[in-house]
Amino acid sequence: MIRTYSELIRIPTFEERFRYLKLDGIVGADTFGFDRVFNQRFYTSREWKLVRDRVIVRDMGCDLACKDHTIFGKIYIHHMNPISLDDIRDATPYLTNLEYLVCVSFDVHNAIHYGDESHLPKGPIERVLHDTCPWKH
Repeated sequence: MIRTYSELIRIPTFEERFRYLKLDGIVGADTFGFDRVFNQRFYTSREWKLVRDRVIVRDMGCDLACKDHTIFGKIYIHHMNPISLDDIRDATPYLTNLEYLVCVSFDVHNAIHYGDESHLPKGPIERVLHDTCPWKH
């Protein structure tokens, strides 16, 4: 399945967008292994930095492009379709086409890769009378 930004933004909720993108990877599994130098060379390139800025502007710095999920820390740009060494060697559209990229926070990025919903941001806690004063219950 090829995931696209056009499809993602039609999904109404943050949680549904997460489920659309989640990969269920394995913690500690190598992405590029010994070829990581190619990956790092790409991510430090001028081309990537320009694309990254365009994604952040388009998504207004919001997690999964949801307007009510502003990212207050470092913004990561997530490749919606996992990339490989061949993608980098062949400069495939998956690398820099905005249709395959979205802003995410660190925790959401990890949750997408490892399928762990416990990393997703929680909504505000609903407060009740005396909930911080156990002796008044």
